[in-house]
Amino acid sequence: MSTTTVDTSSNTPLLKDSTVWIMATATGLSVANLYYNQPLLAEMQTSFGASVKDIGIIPTLTQVGYALGMLFLVPLGDMFERKKLIFLTSLLVTGSLLIAATAQSVLMMAIASLLIGLFTMVPQLIIPLAAQLASPTNRGRVLGIIMSGLLIGILLSRTLSGFLGSMFGWRAVFYFASAMMMVIAGVLWLTIPSLAATFKGTYLGLFKSIWELVKELPTLRESAAIGALIFGIFSSIWATLIFLLSTPHFGYGAKEVGLFGLLGAAGAAAAPLMGRVSDKKGPRYGLGVGLILTALSVLMLGFSGQSLIGLIVAIFIMDFGIQGAHISNQTRIFALREDARSRINTVYMFSYFMGGAAGSYLGSIAWNMAQWTGVITVCGVLAALSLLIYAKGRGR
Repeated sequence: MSTTTVDTSSNTPLLKDSTVWIMATATGLSVANLYYNQPLLAEMQTSFGASVKDIGIIPTLTQVGYALGMLFLVPLGDMFERKKLIFLTSLLVTGSLLIAATAQSVLMMAIASLLIGLFTMVPQLIIPLAAQLASPTNRGRVLGIIMSGLLIGILLSRTLSGFLGSMFGWRAVFYFASAMMMVIAGVLWLTIPSLAATFKGTYLGLFKSIWELVKELPTLRESAAIGALIFGIFSSIWATLIFLLSTPHFGYGAKEVGLFGLLGAAGAAAAPLMGRVSDKKGPRYGLGVGLILTALSVLMLGFSGQSLIGLIVAIFIMDFGIQGAHISNQTRIFALREDARSRINTVYMFSYFMGGAAGSYLGSIAWNMAQWTGVITVCGVLAALSLLIYAKGRGR
């Protein structure tokens, strides 16, 4: 079933809007696999009779698996037909989720968690595919919609997992996730087109070419560095927000933080507007707007440590700004080399998530040292560095 038409003047496949929304939904439901386990750790601990230390390895291994998948599996999107890879990894993650649902020990759950992270590659295969299928004048909007699906999946996965887990038990969450991945595999197989591979060579040659792209493309290096910094800000804030909201001044708990996740999802839903800005004004212009909004939100957060309304407004602006900068970055890098989009995406997204991991770590240390003031100081430094790198690339 074909869902594209071909622009004969540019030989560029054009995506239907319905296909874009299917891809966005699939991206959100797939990336949610990485975060379902976080609200369920206490229930798993009781079920397995494990210690806090032992159960804490589960979310860590999920993230490790995801990083390994981005580094070693996502580049295969240039070497093999992406539609088949998407279908195959969907089936593999379905099996991994079923292993998690039936695990009878922490060890088996840990293995399943590593495999879930490793095979949750659908989002990172869909993004370069969408960039290739979209017309150059519409690429920012398409990526904006799909990246909104990604961020909404990240933000709402914990809320959905907590709700299902409290109602039906933690195993039901993984059964639900496996069923969703089966549906995704079938729907994507029927709706996305097949495109020929762009890399002819060995896997070792493919891997070596990633480093060659980093050396060859200064815009990719700039975008990867900025992406790491802005996702570091995002992760630092979200990793420590629970501590701020649980202070005596606010007295909130995990439920209220989950509602802040809904707020972040609202900001992400508005992000396609930034994609349109990138299409009309150019992705570098959209990137600048996103970075300015992010820096402004950090400043507002610094003055909102005692204000609920201030936090709400600042976090909405932060999510909007970071998402806008991220979309603009991707619009820039996917225009660099049409034959290497999966490898380019590997460089960018690996840097992006490593920046997020570093941001979470630095935010936790900063909270222990100086609480909210320390967190904002870290985020302020990251925001300033992102603006500095942006300014240095002005002539590019």
